[in-house]
Amino acid sequence: MTEGTGWAVLVLPLALTAFALLALAADAAVGVRVAHARRSVAAAAADPWREVARLLVGQRRTTVAADGVLWRSGVVTVPLAALLAALVLPLGGFAAADPGVGIVWFNAMEILGWAALWTAGWGPNSPLSLIGGYRFVAQGMCYELPHMFALITAATGAGTLRVGGIVDAQAELWFVVWMPVAFVVYLISAAAMAFWGPFDAPLGRDLSGGVVAELSGVDRLVLLTGRWLLVVVAAGMAVPLFLGGGRGPLLPAWLWTLVKTALVLTFLLWSRRRFPTVRMERFTEVSWLVLLPLTILQALLVALVVLV
Repeated sequence: MTEGTGWAVLVLPLALTAFALLALAADAAVGVRVAHARRSVAAAAADPWREVARLLVGQRRTTVAADGVLWRSGVVTVPLAALLAALVLPLGGFAAADPGVGIVWFNAMEILGWAALWTAGWGPNSPLSLIGGYRFVAQGMCYELPHMFALITAATGAGTLRVGGIVDAQAELWFVVWMPVAFVVYLISAAAMAFWGPFDAPLGRDLSGGVVAELSGVDRLVLLTGRWLLVVVAAGMAVPLFLGGGRGPLLPAWLWTLVKTALVLTFLLWSRRRFPTVRMERFTEVSWLVLLPLTILQALLVALVVLV
């Protein structure tokens, strides 16, 4: 695994944004096509682009006694955290960065995005966005520990915190084969990290939008783009952690990485429309009583296998 150069840092945000926009268009096309069978897929896929154009020319909403610095910095930090987390994502045999503590870096950037969404809900001085922000904090407390143990399990199996080292350790057997619990918990917690699908309570309709209730124009576009980037990065990290990275027959490593990422992303998009939003108290109960004990047991089992 080689270190990235300066141009990779410039290309990475553009590539991730393009991937996220394509996924957004596909998701919108499927959703609208299901609801309105008479509309063509092409017409439905164009809806997100029209929405982007509308938000770009829309005016920013203001509220009374808002903390503008907290508000805007939170909005901008959501996509920034996703891009910083993506620095350690390998594309085949290449990564923009492959530090010795890559797993720690990735999780730290996730927590940065967690804090950013809360500040974006706090800043407008609005009860709707504030409650949405606190919902995400409550959700984050439930998913972060299982998520952390899932990451630790992969690092323990490889004997390193370097993402490239975890990929190398799967030369003979992918980690998803003997770490299935960690893989499933990672996908669940990754969806929650991006306030996605069944875990979109922070943007709940019962709060008229929750965190984004007071966002309009470019602010709303930036935060929602950050959400899609979080989903794409989470799907991308599942590949080096559990699916062997770019390993596979016939195709080059970088193409296998994209194919596997697209498959994981497809599952996350499918789960969004398949399952209703999970109530916070139910998610809290399941997380503390089921997910956390299972991930701890999985981590202990992997540690025993490594020691033996």
